[in-house]
Amino acid sequence: MTLGSLFDGIGGFPLSAVKAGIVPVWASEIEAAPVSITKRHFPGMRHLGDITKINGGEIEPVDIITFGSPCQDLSISGRRAGLGGERSGLFMEALRIIREMRVATNGVCPARIVWENVPGAFSTNRGRDFQTVIEEIARLAAPDISIPRPPQRTGWLAAGGVMGDCFSLAWRVLDAQYWGVPQRRRRIFIVADFGAGSAGEILFKQESGAGDFEKGKNAEVSAAGNTDKGVKQFTVDIGHSTDRIQMNPEFAVTLRAQGGGGGGKTGLYCLPVTYCIVGNTIDRTEKSGGNGTGVIEEVSYTLNTADRHAVAVPFIRNAFGGYAHGTIGKTILSRDDITSSDLIFNGYAVRRLTPLECERLQGFPDGWTEYGHDGKRISDNQRYMALGNSIAIPCVEFILHRMSAVVL
Repeated sequence: MTLGSLFDGIGGFPLSAVKAGIVPVWASEIEAAPVSITKRHFPGMRHLGDITKINGGEIEPVDIITFGSPCQDLSISGRRAGLGGERSGLFMEALRIIREMRVATNGVCPARIVWENVPGAFSTNRGRDFQTVIEEIARLAAPDISIPRPPQRTGWLAAGGVMGDCFSLAWRVLDAQYWGVPQRRRRIFIVADFGAGSAGEILFKQESGAGDFEKGKNAEVSAAGNTDKGVKQFTVDIGHSTDRIQMNPEFAVTLRAQGGGGGGKTGLYCLPVTYCIVGNTIDRTEKSGGNGTGVIEEVSYTLNTADRHAVAVPFIRNAFGGYAHGTIGKTILSRDDITSSDLIFNGYAVRRLTPLECERLQGFPDGWTEYGHDGKRISDNQRYMALGNSIAIPCVEFILHRMSAVVL
């Protein structure tokens, strides 16, 4: 299977495609730094440039087209201009390209598309914008179709679908914090299949049972029973024998000699708590910003292009005058040393998130945005902007894995 990525950014969809065994063929992006980053990682992928200058009938046909069209005009934190806004209106340019390709290939390509955007799209223009989105996507296969809006009192639900004679369409809100990265990032994903009724199967089908921490493995087989109490006991294996934690939903796990990791005999783990501080509260007065309390435990606020969030990381001074690493969500490492620019407060080092941490919060490999294809270092500001605009890789990887598993 092959893939083309519109509004590509730093190659999040191509990266997810490669992980799912799908070949990225071309991408469209106009920002210089993201293009340079993507060229470094995908030297064989063609770059098409400005989406408004692409003719879908003249570029190489692909099986899947992905597009996370600009969302600033749909975001609750933005201007809420909806699809009529200058940036979010580029959605129609993406559909034009898809339509041109389908005409040129007699409806064969693309067979499927994936659209990603903010949940604010449900509510702009009293729900009319999301109605337009799914209606226009459906019309790529059924030009005369009309899709009604839900009652105003309920609005659009977080998941749903439309089935036609020659297409299927499904949408679902995925939050990255439940897909393997410690970041609150809720996004709508729409999957459309123009050849079959598989959109719902792709977007909703579970690959494993409850309590199963190993992908695709039967939970009943992998969960060991507690012989004393007759209830299930689960093991979370993080990849090393010293990183294995046993949990029981009803009773404490029996203490064992090999419990606790690294030869410990407690069977218990004590992990330090890390706090994320939302960026729009920093350096502002009480009256001019802030979301709720502005602090949450072990999970980052949503990365964006406007705010740089901070993190309060626990530290321990060692014998050499340095500090131990702290963690957030057991994923992000702090800097090796606490510098004078950090605020030390009640045993915590308070500092901004680093570009590396933002890469990990989005699920990218370490250093993904550090250099361009010419070997020149990308500035921190450009990295923050690019990562805030990007996607959470685990969510997209799940969808593309399902696409590769469900035959066209």
